[in-house]
Amino acid sequence: MDGLRSDTIHGAGDVSVSPFDRKIPMAFLDDLNARGFVEAVTHDDLGAKLEAGPMTLYSGYDPTADSLHLGHLVPIMLMAHFQRAGHTAIALVGGATGMVGDPSGRSEERNLITLEEVQHNVDGIKAQLSRFLRFEGDNAALLLNNHDWIGPMSFIDYLRDVGKFFSVGAMVAKDSVKKRMAGESGISFTEFSYQTMQAYDFLHLFREYGCTLQCGGNDQWGNITAGTELIRKATGERSQAYGLTVPLMTTASGQKFGKSAGNAVWLDITRTSGYQFYQYWIRAEDADVEKFLRFFTFLSLDEIAAIMAEHNEAPHQRSAQKRLAEEATRMVHSQDVLDRAIAASAALFGGDLDGLDKQTLLDAFAEVPSCELPASLFDGEGTPLVDVIAESGLVKSRGDAKRALKENSIYVNNAKPAGGMATSADLLHGSLLVLRRGKKNYMLVQVV
Repeated sequence: MDGLRSDTIHGAGDVSVSPFDRKIPMAFLDDLNARGFVEAVTHDDLGAKLEAGPMTLYSGYDPTADSLHLGHLVPIMLMAHFQRAGHTAIALVGGATGMVGDPSGRSEERNLITLEEVQHNVDGIKAQLSRFLRFEGDNAALLLNNHDWIGPMSFIDYLRDVGKFFSVGAMVAKDSVKKRMAGESGISFTEFSYQTMQAYDFLHLFREYGCTLQCGGNDQWGNITAGTELIRKATGERSQAYGLTVPLMTTASGQKFGKSAGNAVWLDITRTSGYQFYQYWIRAEDADVEKFLRFFTFLSLDEIAAIMAEHNEAPHQRSAQKRLAEEATRMVHSQDVLDRAIAASAALFGGDLDGLDKQTLLDAFAEVPSCELPASLFDGEGTPLVDVIAESGLVKSRGDAKRALKENSIYVNNAKPAGGMATSADLLHGSLLVLRRGKKNYMLVQVV
């Protein structure tokens, strides 16, 4: 797609708080496609439909945890772009579907969770979505829970009002179902029925909120088309419901997006600290960084092109990764979290440690050697620094410690030692001591 124009705000209104004040190109679907968001659409006239006037769309999030992670960020950003272009976004939290489990992209049955666990997770997800979508004011997004309409239905009601529209043959033909049926563990009737629940969500939102577009990951194609087909059968309004899928993200190395050492990168700061979140983007490969800028920032395509031009002149300076990390961390968390993450990153290169909270310090030095020393060493007048250095393992022996101090190559908390003793006054947060020899040889001392 071409012909992008950036001189018009398409119904977005004036919003004073960043990042909600970005201009949206008039050729909206062209812009989404250029950013890489569009994997597939159910109807070729979706672009024209979007230009004809505001649409109402939705994307769903099953509450299998009390936090979303980076894998969810692609459809979230897509919804945010839609809202900024003047369309109405519905964030649907699957209080009902989350209790059943989506078989899409899974090789085995999910563990079922309780209603209490679902509600706890729903509460956590609601707070996170408000970082990306406006739920108040003009063009406010809606936050709904499908348990509100599926929960009260009886089994008989569901079979008569929903199940009668589904062909078992068509359901079995869905890729997500075929893969599970061909696998060793098979698929239960519970998960087999999931697509009917998601389809019914679309029908309910179509009827009650005028929602005509569902968006989701590419693994949701079967569920989305089940919804468009249900709307056609139940209402008789052909071609009134649309679907759009976004690609499932992987890094250039083939790693599943948002996974680091086998663990998800969470949007909840208590699960993934601000420093760890910032560092995830800093460590992005050069082959990924432009793609990530397009997906995970609201920077214009022209701005991204300029950032990449500067980056390509001196890739070793990682300027594109730094800008990506700044934009993403500020958006997901706050400027304050970003400032602390930058300070923590600087600490590894001799920066000031004052003002860093204990967890940020631990995160910043998580990958350097560490040791434990007894608190008694620092009581009273303390212990000669040469002994603490030797005991820590930063150097091989007490003799090495003496030579390092004589060479003036020892740093305590990234500063030259003020005296020859190590006391409790040197401890950060009463229990941490950062020792360094030269520029790069660190030892994190944890006092116990």
